[in-house]
Amino acid sequence: MTENKNVQPDLSPNRDQFRSRIGFILACVGSTLGMGDIWLFPFRVGQFGGAAFLIPYFLFVAFIGYVGIVEETALGRGTRSGPLGAFAEALRQAKKNPVIGKVLGWIPVLGSFGIAVGYTVVVGWILRYTVGAITGALMTNEVGPYFGQIVGDMGSLPWHLIAMLITAFVLIAGVSKGIEVVNKVMVPMIFILFIIFGIRVFTVPGSLDGLKFLVTPDFKKLGDPNTWVFALGQAFFSLSLAGSGTVIYGSYLSDKEDVRKSAKQIAVLDTMGSVLATVLIISAAFAYGKDPAAGPPLLFLTMTEVLQAIPGGRIFSILFFVAVTFAGITSLINLFETPVDAVKATLKLPRWASVVAVCALAFVVGLPFENADNLGLLMDIVSIYIIPAGALLAAIMFFWFCNKQWAIDEINKGALEKKVGDGFYNYGRYVFVGVTALVFVINLYYVLVLKKGAIG
Repeated sequence: MTENKNVQPDLSPNRDQFRSRIGFILACVGSTLGMGDIWLFPFRVGQFGGAAFLIPYFLFVAFIGYVGIVEETALGRGTRSGPLGAFAEALRQAKKNPVIGKVLGWIPVLGSFGIAVGYTVVVGWILRYTVGAITGALMTNEVGPYFGQIVGDMGSLPWHLIAMLITAFVLIAGVSKGIEVVNKVMVPMIFILFIIFGIRVFTVPGSLDGLKFLVTPDFKKLGDPNTWVFALGQAFFSLSLAGSGTVIYGSYLSDKEDVRKSAKQIAVLDTMGSVLATVLIISAAFAYGKDPAAGPPLLFLTMTEVLQAIPGGRIFSILFFVAVTFAGITSLINLFETPVDAVKATLKLPRWASVVAVCALAFVVGLPFENADNLGLLMDIVSIYIIPAGALLAAIMFFWFCNKQWAIDEINKGALEKKVGDGFYNYGRYVFVGVTALVFVINLYYVLVLKKGAIG
């Protein structure tokens, strides 16, 4: 086996690690089960014809997304670093200037930070909705004005701060005692709460029409290239392929674990979570005559109208928004871990100081984005330009700059089943990197030429 002998001093064997493979898997699933799955995914499914969108989405997860999870996890574990050290090591192996790699590594770090800034605001909205569900205010107020109070200037400032403090508290506790423990509790609870909520939804007449919509493909939509393009972008977005979060979590994974086996389980569980949330939201929308393609308001406006109408809505609103809160927090933890690790490695700060510095900066930077219009602009810029660039850079670093045998060895490390060779490596090098580049180019084309939203 080819050993990596050029690891930086700050990437020591004493680096905190996940205590178990299930802890790593649940942390990765928690990072993916965020707003992309619960907010954007149901909208995309409704927009592109239900089953017509799910078919290409499943294909892209299986044949493209899985490879991306393997690649980013192996890159992080092999270098014991986030993007800065990982990219530097890749260029070092290619006998290039590692400083350039470290500079390029800031692109996914900034992408993760930018999305984290925006998500913290949204998680603040969700926290307020959760408290409103518990107190009953969500059930008695008009839907539009209630949401409008939150998304206006500084309308959710206290909740924004609470979301940041919760995230900081978990991060200060560390990987094994904070991130792993929280995800082991919250991720199973997301599934349990959604299942309980789903049982209630399917007792409402008309809900099965939503299920039918999700299993009966509209062949006209299936033949629309846009359906396939957006399904591809959603696969990347849902699986958090951005050259940041999966890389950093991979850096905390034991060498004894099989990254391919873990990647399969992450892809399956994330897809199950996405589909479960979509089934519930779409079926509830059909049951009460709401538009399943209502867009971002589907979560905050449409679902609130449904919960107000459904018998026992207060109880089920609590279940629903607590589950969404857990999903938001587990995503935030992952998003912030990347810049926290980068600051810690660069400035040689203790973990707690890095967390405080990053979270404080994120809170201040996030203040102008308390306004929904400004928030949309931030999320668009980051998701359209920076996140796809980070995913592409990580793929290029691993499959084109890292030593080929080293990369294959890192993928096979800990594997008990049949190991991969040139076939898997070449598939990643040409197909996965090519598709990742295509996602980046199509995003730019849709925004700059067609003046439409990004595909992810």
